[in-house]
Amino acid sequence: MKTYQVNQDGYYGDFGGAYIPEILHQCVKDLQDAYLKVLESDDFKKEFAQLLKDYVGRPSPLYLAQRLSEKYGCRIYLKREDLNHTGAHKINNAIGQILLARRMGKTRIIAETGAGQHGVATATVCALMNMECVVYMGKTDVARQHVNVEKMKMLGAKVEAVTSGNMTLKDATNEAIRDWCCHPENTYYVIGSTVGPHPYPDMVARLQSVISEEIKKQLVEHEGRDYPDYLFACVGGGSNAAGTIYHYIDDERVKIVLAEAGGKGIETGMSAATIQLGRLGIIHGSKTLIIQDEDGQITEPYSISAGLDYPGIGPMHANLAKQHRASVFAINDDEAVKAAYELTRLEGIIPALESAHALAALDKVKFKPTDIVVLTVSGRGDKDIETYLNYYK
Repeated sequence: MKTYQVNQDGYYGDFGGAYIPEILHQCVKDLQDAYLKVLESDDFKKEFAQLLKDYVGRPSPLYLAQRLSEKYGCRIYLKREDLNHTGAHKINNAIGQILLARRMGKTRIIAETGAGQHGVATATVCALMNMECVVYMGKTDVARQHVNVEKMKMLGAKVEAVTSGNMTLKDATNEAIRDWCCHPENTYYVIGSTVGPHPYPDMVARLQSVISEEIKKQLVEHEGRDYPDYLFACVGGGSNAAGTIYHYIDDERVKIVLAEAGGKGIETGMSAATIQLGRLGIIHGSKTLIIQDEDGQITEPYSISAGLDYPGIGPMHANLAKQHRASVFAINDDEAVKAAYELTRLEGIIPALESAHALAALDKVKFKPTDIVVLTVSGRGDKDIETYLNYYK
């Protein structure tokens, strides 16, 4: 049977693998050897499930958005990851990886963050589990996500503002990898998305797959069947999308729609639409699509959304796009902000800017009245209020 899941060598079709400096070879090999044994062990599963239930507040609701459904002429359910503790899907992965780090005997946690949600989630779990925590964040993002920075500090994390490149997510990731190279013995690097060297894309997807696992059960309650006609999610690195589609990835009855950040438009040079604009290359230890110039130099991405502002894409999503398993739309800033206001006015839910890209993609598809659509609201909009308010000034 054809599968879109990762193979035993860490590849999704042509994409993935582990392209890493020699100094990290042992760290990554140890992780490759440990992650499945731990994730599939009964004691891990029990502790992870307990924390997701009692600490995060899962399962997150699957909400039938009546007014949104009327507007688009189908049945639209919102998977409410915005209602998780810390306000986004990122907490699922942070808990899972830090439980793994503890079982591997690591004492120091590092992470990178763009919008700050993964940084906050990692700092939160480190506070819970009494672990040292350092978060790398581009200086540009430190400025535009000030509240999240203060939350991380309040939680006891050290936030390192990165001043290289255009001081966003790519540059924060570079610095986190550099730190890992310097402290391989005691340090565990929690990657926040389905990017990086194998096993990270697969591991993060597995930890986020609680999302699609719940969707299956919840759809049976709501609709009497366990699959939708469409799944919608936004992609930057792609972790909420990977979690949303995980249990449906090989089910061809389910159409997958991904929304990436078109920025000011894909022709403008101010975009983060990697699937539309990217070419094959290697970034942060993984072979995937990357926005780059003729010489193979990474082109600085742009998006109004700090969480989608990344010049690469997770190898799972690169493969889904190449194999035409997923339809991918580049949503520009105007469309995303308009969709955020629409959801706010129609349903009383203020979405994160990242999720607003997925909402804007609803406009790109012609639905039948019988279609069941599940769209993941990956985070809540508190962190983006200033951006929303300033946009129409």
